[in-house]
Parts: sequence; C-alpha cells; structure tokens
Amino acid sequence: MKNLYYLLSILFILAGVVWFLQGINFLPGSFMTGQVQWAYFGIMAVIAGVAFYSTARNMKNPPPKE
Repeated sequence: MKNLYYLLSILFILAGVVWFLQGINFLPGSFMTGQVQWAYFGIMAVIAGVAFYSTARNMKNPPPKE
C-alpha cells in the first residue's frame, strides 16, 4: 500500500507540473497551452501529490510474516 501512495504521489506531481507549465504558456503543444485554469489544476495536482507522499511517509510498515 505504501508503494502505491509513492507511485500516486510521483504521478500527481509530474502531471501537475506539466499542467501548470502548459497553463502558463511555458510548455506549448496541446489544448491546455495558455489556459489559466490548467495552471490552477496543476497546482492542485501537485498539492495532492505532496499529500500522497506525506501519507506514505507516515504509514507504518506491516510486521514481517514468519
């Protein structure tokens, strides 16, 4: 479960950065380019990714099976 949260955090952060850069017209090449709402969506995705990362760091590891 912990690895899933780490994976989700990486995906959300990467997607959020791309959306933000496209929203502020820095990364051209799609329908999102220059649309400010995608910059806001990108910021929210990065915040969600940081929350997933924080949750994963605070999770306890299950005890080893014998």
